[in-house]
Amino acid sequence: MKTCFLFPGQGAQYAGMGKDFYETSKAVRALFELASDSAKMDLKKLVFEGSEEDLKQTQNTQIAMAVVEAAAALSSREHAVIPLACAGFSVGEWPALAEAGVLTHADMFRLVAERGRLMEEAGKRSGGSTMSAILNLAPDAIEAAIKEAGLANVWVANYNSPSQSVISGTEADVAAAEIACKAAGAKRAIRLKVSGAFHSPIMAYAYEGFKELLIDVKFSDPKLEVFSNVTGKKISSGAEAKRLAAEQIISPVRWIDEEKSIAAAGYDQCFEIGPGKVLTGLWDAINPDIACAPLGTLALVAGISL
Repeated sequence: MKTCFLFPGQGAQYAGMGKDFYETSKAVRALFELASDSAKMDLKKLVFEGSEEDLKQTQNTQIAMAVVEAAAALSSREHAVIPLACAGFSVGEWPALAEAGVLTHADMFRLVAERGRLMEEAGKRSGGSTMSAILNLAPDAIEAAIKEAGLANVWVANYNSPSQSVISGTEADVAAAEIACKAAGAKRAIRLKVSGAFHSPIMAYAYEGFKELLIDVKFSDPKLEVFSNVTGKKISSGAEAKRLAAEQIISPVRWIDEEKSIAAAGYDQCFEIGPGKVLTGLWDAINPDIACAPLGTLALVAGISL
């Protein structure tokens, strides 16, 4: 079996996630210590003792997800679940890059902490921006509805599945786009609880700041196949990975294309490495003939490895 690890994004977090990995693995405890030192914050306290409100703050969410997902990957390997490829959704792409050997875990944790801080600040500077999930309307129909409504400050940010996308933009244009999409046939529009218009040009402040942080960071060529949100295709080199790492902040997540690329590369088994089962559901919507299962708890990892 050719196995691909899928790392989820912001929104799947919950207080206490990953505690079972921490309590049963010396290597996971060392990973949390490394992450805390790299990010200059007590991640054990944040993840295991912090409130849901604490974890919803972007500067906390992203680094919390990164360390728990890296811990889940490490635990999976300890239980002999070994990937040949990996991919991640939004911030999940960072533990995927570390898993593929593109970045050290220390660099990954430091950069994710800064990414979260910059994106939180970009949201504050936007003067009011948000995101909304549009259900039961094809991505091209959403794009057409936005264009026909003449809305210049809203974009499709996440191409999740053929019937689910997320739009991102100013509060006024997102509200207008929700109305336009419903008129075009969307079943629902669900406003997301986020601090800004992620994966859109509104994140330009974060993009510019983050690009500067990457200049002196070493990105190695991937040791495992790893796939990009920006292109939806396999990343060929460390140099490409570095360029896309910054562009991802202002670019849409092309998850539909990414899933198709993983399937076309011959992977016949996927595992969602981290909290929740959002990516498992999205995978099943596009590739129902290829198995995908969540591995966000020790019980699930141990069950798979038996």
